[in-house]
Amino acid sequence: MPEHYFDGTPTSDDRRRDVTTRIWDREMVFTTSSGVFSQDGLDKATAVLLRHGTPPSDGRVLDLGCGWGPIACALATTGAEVWAVDVNERALELTRLNAERLGVSVTACLPDDVPAGLMFDRIWSNPPIRIGKQALHELLLRWLPRLAPAGTARLVVGKNLGADSLQRWLVTEGWPTDRVDSEKGFRILEVRRPDVPPAAAD
Repeated sequence: MPEHYFDGTPTSDDRRRDVTTRIWDREMVFTTSSGVFSQDGLDKATAVLLRHGTPPSDGRVLDLGCGWGPIACALATTGAEVWAVDVNERALELTRLNAERLGVSVTACLPDDVPAGLMFDRIWSNPPIRIGKQALHELLLRWLPRLAPAGTARLVVGKNLGADSLQRWLVTEGWPTDRVDSEKGFRILEVRRPDVPPAAAD
């Protein structure tokens, strides 16, 4: 059976390599490996999310589905308190390694290890669309309620992978969602708490 990046414990050989990418005018070197998402370098969707996002300088931010940590580590360079979650233990190990290498602080852990009641000012995510629609919906409904008042979630989703239908579903579920940017076939969706009017959301 083929291995997926959303497997908890990859069984493939841990073949590591370094990749270099530029995020927010800073050149960063990351270590990636087999058995994790986008092992060959920064994927197009994540690059679009980072290009169109204003890096927060404070608050608590969650990178949902962190992979080897490009979003989490980039956010941590701005001074935000960053948590990174993934079900893939190798990905979490790489995120910790990359944060240490960049000299930033990131708490990388399994979803169940995030303390109950911990709230986030922002969620940034290239969500794992390929886990399937039902699992994706369950994932979002688990984490969106962890947004603090006036908090927002920024999700990048390919148009061909159902970005528009995901937006409609979120609205139907009571989560106001706007398309705030698009590039190269990717949509950036901004989700806010249902009890916060647009003007109050960050």
